[in-house]
Amino acid sequence: MKLYIKNMVCDRCIAAVRQTITARQLHLLSLQLGEAEIEETLSKAELEPLSHDLEQLGFELIDDRKSRLIEQVKNAIRKLVHQEADERTINLSTYLAQTLHHDYNTLSTLFSQVEGVTVEKYYIRQKVERVKELLVYDELSISEIAFQAGYSSVAHLSRQFKEVTGMTPSAFKGQHGHRKPLDKV
Repeated sequence: MKLYIKNMVCDRCIAAVRQTITARQLHLLSLQLGEAEIEETLSKAELEPLSHDLEQLGFELIDDRKSRLIEQVKNAIRKLVHQEADERTINLSTYLAQTLHHDYNTLSTLFSQVEGVTVEKYYIRQKVERVKELLVYDELSISEIAFQAGYSSVAHLSRQFKEVTGMTPSAFKGQHGHRKPLDKV
């Protein structure tokens, strides 16, 4: 049985969900961002205790098709943002269509209706959060960060960064800025 789980954004989330599922003595077959597969088939009533446990950790079981698809879009974007620059060989629309096996226009329209923001804006926000992370680590120059994050130039990165945060990457780096959890972006 596949379970779709909202707000899974990192490896620690995966570990927490794994622990929760196994604590309920369910047999986990696979687990990745936003999705778990268990051996058992559970009724709605049988899912309630698991759902409650997950909610206590900030996760949510998703049961309707549209919500699952939106969560899959978010997870695919997060995965893309964290890929190495040389692994990003296709544009966002092609990546989402190929990854999720849906027409991009359908995904984009649904995402905008449900989330109130376009897929592209969400992608930019995720990229900016990745840039913030790299700036806080203070291991790369802004030029290297621009390349790592998939920007064509430092100017392009700076323009998008300022649109989202209201400050330049340099100003943020100087403040050691504050980051949002990825599920709040």
